[in-house]
Amino acid sequence: MTNPEDLRQFGVDVYDRWTAMWNGDTALAERIMAPRFTLRYTQAGTEAFDDVTTPDRLAATIAAWHGTRAGLRFTAEGLAVVDLEPGAAAAPPSGAVARPYLASFTAEDGSTVARSGTDTLRIADGLITEVWSVSSGAAGRTFYR
Repeated sequence: MTNPEDLRQFGVDVYDRWTAMWNGDTALAERIMAPRFTLRYTQAGTEAFDDVTTPDRLAATIAAWHGTRAGLRFTAEGLAVVDLEPGAAAAPPSGAVARPYLASFTAEDGSTVARSGTDTLRIADGLITEVWSVSSGAAGRTFYR
């Protein structure tokens, strides 16, 4: 894969699968995450992810996360920034993909809570090896409306 449009589409597709995983398709963790990876979350309340380094543990943690937030939904927003290089021979690409997202869920009082953020995914040989996630956090706001 050397065509710039193919590389861009690959990056967008990885981000879309990342979002689908966060929306409850946790079986994707085994297909898109490296066997060992690093998560770097800056939001308050995300300490549960500090020690998550394997796909099965990530899937279980996401499932538990959904259990504490009714109607939790992630949506990719804005344009993806894709910086991927072709892999050697037939190997998948490596590099980084970043994209803004909107996370929303139903609060205990029935109101909708929505927060914006950006996830940056480091990809090696087609698998996510590191994630940086920054959001507006519990007292933050949405950027996209």
